[in-house]
Amino acid sequence: MLAYIFKRILLMVPTLLGALTVTFVVMQFVPGGPVEQIMAEARATQKGGGEGGGYKAGRDISKQQLEELKKMYGFDKPAPVRYVEMLASFARFDLGKSFLQNKQVWELIKEKLPVSVSLGLWSFLIAYLISIPLGIAKAMREGSRFDTLTTLLVLLGYAIPGFVLGLLLIVLFAGGTYFDWFPLRGLTSDNWSELAWPARVADYFWHLMLPLTCLVIGSFATLTMLTKNTFVEEIRKQYVLVARAKGLSQQRVLYKHIFRNALIPLVTGFPAAVVGAFFTGALLIETLFSLDGLGLLAYESVVRRDYPVVLGSLYLFTLIALVVKLVSDVLYVVVDPRVQFGRAAR
Repeated sequence: MLAYIFKRILLMVPTLLGALTVTFVVMQFVPGGPVEQIMAEARATQKGGGEGGGYKAGRDISKQQLEELKKMYGFDKPAPVRYVEMLASFARFDLGKSFLQNKQVWELIKEKLPVSVSLGLWSFLIAYLISIPLGIAKAMREGSRFDTLTTLLVLLGYAIPGFVLGLLLIVLFAGGTYFDWFPLRGLTSDNWSELAWPARVADYFWHLMLPLTCLVIGSFATLTMLTKNTFVEEIRKQYVLVARAKGLSQQRVLYKHIFRNALIPLVTGFPAAVVGAFFTGALLIETLFSLDGLGLLAYESVVRRDYPVVLGSLYLFTLIALVVKLVSDVLYVVVDPRVQFGRAAR
């Protein structure tokens, strides 16, 4: 097992390098980099603020400042040099500095984390706490009216896009047309620090109610149906029939024999689901409810060609994804000892 883990860690290096290299190369051919955007803004300002010769003056100033701007952003160096410098910085976990916000990428990510962690943590917990018991209940009552009705409900929730549901909730409950019950901006109210702790907790969840509803509704179907199908498959296996033939109660068969085997796919996917919920970001939901999280940061950095943020975020999230995948494989061995990575079958 240790040998397998060591090999996987070694394989992370070329995988990480491949993702960074492809992204870096693509960026070299994308038009409208940060220097070009600044020059365009300067020209537009000069054009709008002067007569006849205004635009020409702006163009002349841009030419004079072009070399300084390139040097400021590091574009005066050849692409291979910039690539090597980037890798050297990433090896020290230095993600660089944002071109447009003049902040370290680490600081930007830490600023956005509270929103993404809040949305990810609670949507993940709610989905798992509801979907797994519901999936087990559906498996135990397969083919019943309860099974059919709940399947229709979860599939209906899955079919409704989160942003469409968000718009509907805003119109109904957030001052759109009918009721003004929920806020539309931030995680807390402006006077949150002045409130007592019970009121702070209530205010926090009051702000999260609508965004969490949009995120959770669509995630029920996949997890519920996966749980149901896994349990149904285990219930039909021979060892369950033998356990029942020995006189064991249904509850004992379920929790002593079926439960552990049926939860293997869910447990092994647990780390990836946690990280995905935290770091994937929910751009449309964040935009609808004015929540400044990682999803919005990633989108804005791509649109505005903020390359340090794009590459730094990619490096961090790819590294986390690779580590989480390794943890999932290790968990698979812990949950199911029959699996032995790196050993020949006997």
